[in-house]
Amino acid sequence: MEKLTALRCRTASPGKHFDGRGLYLHVKQSGARTWRLAYRFGDLSKTITFGNFPEVTLAEARVRRDDARRLLRDGKNPSALRQEQQFADRRATNATFPTVAAAWLEHKRKAWAPATYRKAKFIADTYLVPAFRKCSVETLGTPEAADALEAIADRVPALASKARQHLNGIIQFAIRKRLREDGRILLLRGLLPTHRADSIPAATDPQQVAELARGIEAYPIPVTRHALKIAMLTAQRPGNVADMRWQDLDLDAAEWRIPAELMKTGHAHVVPLSRQAVATLKEMGAYSSGRAYVFPPLARQKTPHLHRDALSAALRRMGFAGKHATHGFRAMFRTVARERLHVSSDVLEAQLAHRKRGEVAQAYDRTQFIDERHQVMQHWADYLDQLRSGETASVVPLRRIRAKG
Repeated sequence: MEKLTALRCRTASPGKHFDGRGLYLHVKQSGARTWRLAYRFGDLSKTITFGNFPEVTLAEARVRRDDARRLLRDGKNPSALRQEQQFADRRATNATFPTVAAAWLEHKRKAWAPATYRKAKFIADTYLVPAFRKCSVETLGTPEAADALEAIADRVPALASKARQHLNGIIQFAIRKRLREDGRILLLRGLLPTHRADSIPAATDPQQVAELARGIEAYPIPVTRHALKIAMLTAQRPGNVADMRWQDLDLDAAEWRIPAELMKTGHAHVVPLSRQAVATLKEMGAYSSGRAYVFPPLARQKTPHLHRDALSAALRRMGFAGKHATHGFRAMFRTVARERLHVSSDVLEAQLAHRKRGEVAQAYDRTQFIDERHQVMQHWADYLDQLRSGETASVVPLRRIRAKG
C-alpha cells in the first residue's frame, strides 16, 4: 500500500484513502477531510476519529494511530477510553461550584415562593459562590466547607445557618446529578450556633426608638434616609423596601400593593401608608421620577435599585451595629405597637404579612384588616414623630382612640 503524503491529503478525491495499519483519510463530497482508524475489538469492527485535516497533520494522525494501537495491544478499547475521558471532562466542567449552584437555584425556582428564591440567590451569590468559586462539588470536603461557613458566621451571623442549609442543598443536588459520589455528604451539623429569629437586634425601648428615629432623620444620604424611613413607617421586609416600584404605589389611596411574586408568602400584600410615608415617597420623586424603582442605586452599586445592604451599612454608621438591624424594624413595630399602643395581634400580623397559623387558616383565612391597618399605621407614624420630638406624654393607645370613636 502506498502511504499518504501531505500533497495527496490536500488533493485527494472523495472517498477513503488509507495510510496503513487501519489509518485512513475520509474525504466527503463537501471537501471535509477526517482522519479515522478502523480496528477490531472483541470481534467487532469499530472506528475512531482523530480530527480533521489539515488541523491534524498527517504526522499527528500517525502518532494518534500508534497510540491507539498500543492500547489495543494492552486489551483496551481506545474509543471507550476516549468517551470516558470526554465524560470526565464534561463532569469536571459541570461540577464547578458556581455552575452547580446556578443549576440548583434554577431547579428550586419553581418550587419556592419568589421571595424565598431571591433570598437563597442572594446568599448563594453573595457568600457561597465567592467562597467556593474555585472548588468542585466532586471534591469539596467538610474542612473547607466548615472554614467558609465559620467566616460567613463571623460576618453575618443571622445568615450563617441559611448558608449552611443552602450549601447542603447544593451538595445533595450534585449527588442526584451524579456529579458527586453517592452518599458523600458534608458533616456540618452542630458547626454553627443556632440563631433564633428573635436574635435579630431591634430597638424596642421607646428611648431607643426615639434615638433611632432621630438618627435616621439626620442621615446625610437622601435616598438611603428615605428608604430607612419607609422601612420604619411600614415595617416591611428590607428586600421589598429596597426594590419598591412606582407602579405598585397608589399615593392617592395611600397604599402600596406588593405583587404576589415579590412576597415571601406568595400572596399579594396591601400596605397602608401614613401621611408621613406618602410625603416621604413624594420627596423621592426628585431622585427617581421616571424610573421603575423608587430608590435608585447608589454609586458603584450594580443592582437596578438601592441594595438592601446600603440600609444595614447606614445603621452601622449611625452607631446601631448590634443594636438594630434593617429586619429589626419589623420586630420593633410588632413589639412596640403591641405593648405601647395596644394594637391587636391579628392586625399586627396582617401588616407584617406573616403566614396564618395552621393549615386551615392558611387555606381559608383571607382577612387583611385593611381599614384597621390604615388607622394603625397612621397612629404608628404619629407615635414615631412624637418620640423623635420628645413629646411622648401625648401618646394615646389606639384602643382609647377607638373607645372615643
